[in-house]
Amino acid sequence: MTERAVPVRAAVIVVAAGSGTRLGMATPKAFVEVGGRTLLQRAVESAAGAKTISRVVAVVPRELVERATLILTECLGAQSEWNVVVGADSRFRSVAHGLESLSPDFDVVLVHDAARALAPSAVFDDVVNAVVASGDGVVASLPVVDTVNFIDSSGMVTRPVDRTTLAIMQTPQGFPRADFAEAYVRADQPDYTDDAAVFTAAGFVVRTVAGDSASFKITTPDDLVRAESVVTAANAFGVTGVIGADAQLRVGTGVDTHAFTDDPKVPLTLAGLSWPGERGLSGHSDGDAVAHAVCDALLAAAGLGDIGGVFGTDDPRFAGASGDVFVTHAVHLVREAGYEPVNVSVQIVGNRPRLAARRGEAESVLSSWVGAPVSVSATTTDGLGFTGRGEGVAAIATALIRARPRR
Repeated sequence: MTERAVPVRAAVIVVAAGSGTRLGMATPKAFVEVGGRTLLQRAVESAAGAKTISRVVAVVPRELVERATLILTECLGAQSEWNVVVGADSRFRSVAHGLESLSPDFDVVLVHDAARALAPSAVFDDVVNAVVASGDGVVASLPVVDTVNFIDSSGMVTRPVDRTTLAIMQTPQGFPRADFAEAYVRADQPDYTDDAAVFTAAGFVVRTVAGDSASFKITTPDDLVRAESVVTAANAFGVTGVIGADAQLRVGTGVDTHAFTDDPKVPLTLAGLSWPGERGLSGHSDGDAVAHAVCDALLAAAGLGDIGGVFGTDDPRFAGASGDVFVTHAVHLVREAGYEPVNVSVQIVGNRPRLAARRGEAESVLSSWVGAPVSVSATTTDGLGFTGRGEGVAAIATALIRARPRR
């Protein structure tokens, strides 16, 4: 008879003991409100919402222990294990206080900054699962998308940096409990900027998992405005509870153009419909500019590139392929990336074909492909440009997607 595995117990230390002077508020940063709730409350709710987390430890300034206790009592109550710990004069020592408060039966310890109050609960689960699977430290991170250069003391650019070797570190950061405690014993300086640095300095390995753009750090007044806008947008779309994976919204834009062909044998396919009697559009596939723009918008929203990069404009497998092949596969990729379409809006730019009589039909077909409402409109350019001259058709699509709750 196979022995049942003992469930892993994971705790998260939410660091909320900083003053947050760069935020320009009289109140310590973790106790500043966003959308009517403090950053501390949002952070601990996100942590407690993770399926793998058994205990939340909030580390706060001594003078705010009572207030923090009231906050955690109100938002977590008896539904979660939690405790409040007095912080210290540095992040390093504050984490050490939180670690000391944990009983020995926790196998994994995560550290999370209350300043990253909108981090999705699912990221906590991803970090815990990766720690368990690898036995190493694990950090939620994002790729560097901006160009990065070295500069000299005068501010002159000297040479570029290969950004594929760089990553932006976020929290939560997770570690095997025993190794993490050992790393804190070995630490020879109290000014490490994060716990991954403490862990690697002790000779342990740190890996990364995908972070989340919602996990941005609220440090300056501009960050606070951004956080307010995220919460406001979530509320506008009827999202309740923790701002996390199930509340994250992304928008993508796609544009596609195709020229009319002179070959009378090529039929016109546009917006998923056949248009008898109309000139066809040239292209490697069926030339459905609407379907291709929708595809690009969905891929862009999920950060997956574009139709050319995903499918290959010269790939023989897609020669003559219909628009549903591209759109349904794009939706599949979006879902694999952890998102789902909310709606898509697409506008056709051109003199022909006339959309009005078949708008509902086009919207029905495209919506069935996307699995969400698709609205279609059309306009002309008053005779200007290639569309105005009747040389082709353009389509502009905007897709709204949201992160799917992780089971």
